[in-house]
Amino acid sequence: MEQQKNEASETEQEDPAFAISQLYNVDSDVTKWPLVYHQSYNISFLGLEALHPFDSGKWGKVYQFLIDDKLLQNNQHFQPLEPTERDLLIAHSKEYLRSLKEKSVAGIRKWSANVARITEVPPVALLPNFIVQRKVLLPLRLQTGGSVLAGKLAIERGWAINIGGGFHHCSGDRGGGFCAYADITLLIKFVLAKFDAIKRVMVVDLDAHQGNGYARDFMFDDRVFVMDVYNRNIYPHDGYAKRGIKRKVELTSGVDDQTYLPLIKSHLTESIGEFDPQLIVYNAGTDILQGDPLGHLNISAEGIVKRDEIVFALAKGRGIPIVMLTSGGYQRTTARIIANSILSLRNNGLINL
Repeated sequence: MEQQKNEASETEQEDPAFAISQLYNVDSDVTKWPLVYHQSYNISFLGLEALHPFDSGKWGKVYQFLIDDKLLQNNQHFQPLEPTERDLLIAHSKEYLRSLKEKSVAGIRKWSANVARITEVPPVALLPNFIVQRKVLLPLRLQTGGSVLAGKLAIERGWAINIGGGFHHCSGDRGGGFCAYADITLLIKFVLAKFDAIKRVMVVDLDAHQGNGYARDFMFDDRVFVMDVYNRNIYPHDGYAKRGIKRKVELTSGVDDQTYLPLIKSHLTESIGEFDPQLIVYNAGTDILQGDPLGHLNISAEGIVKRDEIVFALAKGRGIPIVMLTSGGYQRTTARIIANSILSLRNNGLINL
């Protein structure tokens, strides 16, 4: 196993894909907030997005709330680049990326069957793949590029937020749960390859669902520590991926603020003390909100804002750079809650220019 770890590290350092990639090629303009967003993050086509409970326009709503609330001015944020196929191959197998494209099986054209399975919208399988690429997968690729860029900005500025990303169900060879690209895996691989000083990365996953994608990808990599707090009664029930979680906190449906918030603070404090991370990747799903049709937890809007304050305060108190991804959340109110959380972080001095 040790040999596998060393070989993986050497491969990352020698892989020319990192040197060729343009995903980090964005000027670090200190007059901009380290918030990453692109207007093409949002998914909207033919009304099919309404067939999934996910609010596929929430990212644009968060951005507009931040403009309306005068945290941001137009263009005072960073825009990501779309990852090339060579970039994506750093995290993904060729076979998996090929499965997202049009293919024929036994002479029958299967336009977008795998994308339909991943997005959990069956009619997508009937659409020509060029439409799916432009209307579904391009936004997800841009959000993936946003996560990679946010990782760089977090190390340079102390913190960063991608108003998108957090596709924690996607691993190098399989997508699922509306997660087509392994943005967390790609973010971490870029950081470990491009920043010599970063040797230890902690994933703090507080989405309601188990984060099984990156857990599979980094299962045997001691440079990555995973703390995952999730509802054990819901998707994905990935027993094998649980082996990749260093601190596993399994909740049951209906957990409320009074139980949840002290649990987060104590486990995160202990995990930081145990691992001493040099970067925290914070997957800040809002599907823990009471009434969420998929998360089945009972956390208030105020509890979500407080949760984010706890995570950022612990990172700031230890001088650990932190990058936040917005991940899941299946109610129309979640965009406002995410914006409120970012504003609260600013108002409490936990983020600033």
